[in-house]
Amino acid sequence: MPAHEPSRDASTSQSLERGLAVLSTFTATRPLLGVSELAREVGLSRSSAHRYIATLAKLGYLEQEAATRRYRLGPRVVDLGFSAINSMELRQLAAPDLQALSDSTGHTVNMAVLDGVDIVYIERCRSASQGQREIDLNLHVGSRLPAYCTSMGKVLLAGLPDDELDARVARVDFQRRGPNTITARSALLKELALVRERGLAVNNEELAYGLRSIAAPLRGQTVGGRAINPAVHRSLVSLVHVTVRLAPALQATARGISTRVGLRPTLPPPARGPAGNGAGVEPAVG
Repeated sequence: MPAHEPSRDASTSQSLERGLAVLSTFTATRPLLGVSELAREVGLSRSSAHRYIATLAKLGYLEQEAATRRYRLGPRVVDLGFSAINSMELRQLAAPDLQALSDSTGHTVNMAVLDGVDIVYIERCRSASQGQREIDLNLHVGSRLPAYCTSMGKVLLAGLPDDELDARVARVDFQRRGPNTITARSALLKELALVRERGLAVNNEELAYGLRSIAAPLRGQTVGGRAINPAVHRSLVSLVHVTVRLAPALQATARGISTRVGLRPTLPPPARGPAGNGAGVEPAVG
């Protein structure tokens, strides 16, 4: 059965499911898709897929690239995404804590949600006096990155039940993006076991050269599936500084945010050391 095969529940709309399945097929690594590719992914005939695509394009949810005749997500999808992000009360509740962490450390602090095998940024805070060297990844609220090579992605994957974790890792398209990127399923699962044990994930140039970060999850029913991290350039701080100096402040901030929305989270004690990166040399951050 195709991955996006709609359910047969009589109370749901099969056409709507299929239209949303078409939109869900686009990813950061596959931003442009043709009719035949979409038909195959969604499990439709080419003519049926074309009807869905034409409708979505007419409504602004898809747009066609003239040179290749392939499709990408349109501006209406972006509008919906930002509306959803901006409607999340958690952003307003978390913003003071994230800004305080950014001001106290001098580093950019981010918050993201897990979406499939990706993370989506829902908040970014920078210190007003921040003079740190920035890595130009063009990140902003709404940006999407692969979970397997980011600290927030790894800490969120590690929080999934085993069966769901296995299913998501099986969908990962491993590609080398930085010097220490984990590119094997077995290595990632080993890394995530360490992350689960310690409650923190680090990324040491897994996403991009020079980028280090450390992430902690927010815990509880209201904020589950979200994580926060400070991100730094390797030229500014050592990996030991990231994992030893930043970890306590990061975990305190995670506790504060979780408690603020009516939770009483149980977070692990500050990590005694980095959570490994599968690179065999230095533990990772991201």
